[in-house]
Amino acid sequence: LASNSVTGQNNLSSEARGAALALQLRTQKPAEPVATTGFLRQRNPDGKWRPRVPLQFEVRLLGDSWQSIYRVLGGDDKPIEVLVVTHHESRPNIYEYWGGGVLGSGDTRRMTLQGDAAAIPFAGSEFWLTDLGLEFLYWPGQNLIGNQMRKGRACHILESVNPDPGRSAYARVRSWVDVEHCGILRAEAYDQNKRLVKEFNIGSFKKVSGKWQLKSMEIRNERTDALTRLEFDLEIEDKPQGQDKAD
Repeated sequence: LASNSVTGQNNLSSEARGAALALQLRTQKPAEPVATTGFLRQRNPDGKWRPRVPLQFEVRLLGDSWQSIYRVLGGDDKPIEVLVVTHHESRPNIYEYWGGGVLGSGDTRRMTLQGDAAAIPFAGSEFWLTDLGLEFLYWPGQNLIGNQMRKGRACHILESVNPDPGRSAYARVRSWVDVEHCGILRAEAYDQNKRLVKEFNIGSFKKVSGKWQLKSMEIRNERTDALTRLEFDLEIEDKPQGQDKAD
């Protein structure tokens, strides 16, 4: 999590400040590699939770680029679906996806996608590939439209506009960005008719080896009320009560 360079740019237009914030968010390269395990949990529209599915998460640093890797594990702890998002400081994301989009399908087709073409479900969940890559930060229309408190934190409100949304892609995403740490705490995605499609929330951060790391995140489908949560296993330091972030 980095300090926010957008603060103090009040002399710029809302579009210029929004573009600067989106740039800062999408070029925040991790300080070090990450390798952890966790679970993918899905709640059906009827409110019933499915069994937890094991997940591996990894971050690889590659010079001026980095990769976020998600592996969904089957009953034998072997990957049955894999997503590799390659982030670059000056180029759009590349999404490499192995699997048929249905958890447990056994389909190992490989796809290499960019932009809204990657707006397809990950492991049959409510997360699209583009959600995990924060693809909306690459759209040309970025506007800083205000400030608001969220989860007890001061936040910028960033509105990202898709110049050419397809039938399955978002038309607009509104994000609440922590002013101090420049991390997205919440996002809302809307369709072309300005109807809310999905809500994304950061569950919590935990302090690991002196650094704040993401513990959980979830996304809810507004139309069906289905929900997917990603939970990461982290070794937590002993610390005074109340140090958790964004709970």
